[in-house]
Formats: sequence, C-alpha cells, structure tokens
Amino acid sequence: MVWSSPTLASGCWSTVDGVYGSSAGALNGAWLVCQRVRDNIHGWWAPETMGAIIRPRNALRRRPVVNGDALVNEVYETLTPMGYDEILASDVEYHPTGTDADTGASTDLAPFIHDKRTLQLALKATTRLPVLSGPPVELGGRRFIDGGLAEGVPVAMALAQGATHLLVLRTRAAQLAPIRTHPLKQRAVSRWLARHAAGASETWISRNQTKLELEQMMASAPNILQVHPPADAPSISVVGQSAEVQERAVRMGEVAMREALQGAGTSAAD
Repeated sequence: MVWSSPTLASGCWSTVDGVYGSSAGALNGAWLVCQRVRDNIHGWWAPETMGAIIRPRNALRRRPVVNGDALVNEVYETLTPMGYDEILASDVEYHPTGTDADTGASTDLAPFIHDKRTLQLALKATTRLPVLSGPPVELGGRRFIDGGLAEGVPVAMALAQGATHLLVLRTRAAQLAPIRTHPLKQRAVSRWLARHAAGASETWISRNQTKLELEQMMASAPNILQVHPPADAPSISVVGQSAEVQERAVRMGEVAMREALQGAGTSAAD
C-alpha cells in the first residue's frame, strides 16, 4: 500500500493526497480512507472472518479457496462494516489497482468507481487471485485479476500520476536479491492464465524481474519512505487461518509504523 503525501514526516492523515494499493494492500487502503481501522482491525484475525473467506477444502470442489466475493458482500457488510460511503466522499483519492486480464497491464481502477456497487467490484477485482479466487472480475467493460500480479507495490503508478513523496507500507522486507517462484506454482498459475486471462501470461512470466527492478528503485529513492515488518515477523500464507499468527503480525505492523513515523519526524526536526 502506498500513501501519497507532500509531508511524510508529520505522519498526519490531513497531509495525505491519495492512497494506492494492490490486492490486500488495496483492502488496507480502503480501511485507511474510510477511517474505520480501529473499529474493524480485528477482522484480520477473527475466526469468523477467516472462516467465511478462506476454505482450503474448496479446492477439491473446484470452488474459490480465497473467496473475495464473500469478503466484500458478507464480511464487509455485517462482521466488519466497510465505510463505502466515506470512501466515495473522501477528499483523499482512493486508487485500488488491478491487472488487466487481456493486456497484463497494471491498471488504476479509480476511474471505474462511481458508486458503492462499482467500488465493491473494484475490491473484488484487485484481490482476484489466479487459481484461488475464481474467474476475472468485469468492471467498466474490462476484465481484471489481482492487482499484485502486475504491480505488487503500485509505486510506479503513483509517481506517474504526479505523486512527489510516498510512504510505502510493506508486508515483508525488501528483497534485493533475485526472486524465485516455486516451479509448481509457476506451472499452476501459467495454466490458469492461459485459460482465463491469457493477456496477463507475459506479465506473470516477467513479474520477478519487474519486482526486483522496483525494489532497487525504491531502495535508492530519497522521496520514498518504506515501512516493513521486523525480521522476526511471522510469515503469513494466503490461505493461513491461525488467528494468533495473524494478530501477532498485525500488532508488529502497528509498532513498525509508529517507530517509522516517529523516526521520520525526528529526522525532519533535526
């Protein structure tokens, strides 16, 4: 997830111009924009939430293992109510991203969002994981899959749209060494894309090199502040269902964010 702000060091929400996010980062961004994080943060580890959207046994029935539709249509309506109206009315621009199923391009979904229904579709699109979450989502006459496939951290998009200073919230530390994908995952996703989103196949093949180039750029950019978990943070699986692990990871993220902003504030004062 990426914040666009001219004064990162202040850590003040009033200085944020826009929020960009792909996949789970877009969900975090939505909570940030509607300012309901404190009341609903427990949704990331509540058993009833995870049970509603993560069902590994569905793989045997050829049904979604990670059900983004249930997350948006059910969980975000009743268990942890998402502030859709607040997002639509906010002065802070909200930019979830998707991967175009027919071109493989990283796409800003903001222009397709006009009301609650299209905002919900955008949330489904940005989290539509290949293999695990069902077919591409149609929005604005186009088809989209998980935004993280084309651009895991939408820094390039934010900069291209005029952002000058970025605060990047990471789920893992930067990886500046060559990135590898397990051969079984590589084949499974490639086959799924060939059937459902052939235009994104080349994006999938080249994504590790794209990620590495992005990491190198962010590591050297003076206008980008990255916040990531400490080295001992637990590894979070896409289909992980341990409430204890999920909560611990969230709490460690809170601490990392606080420390990063306090450090930035001190540096700016000096």
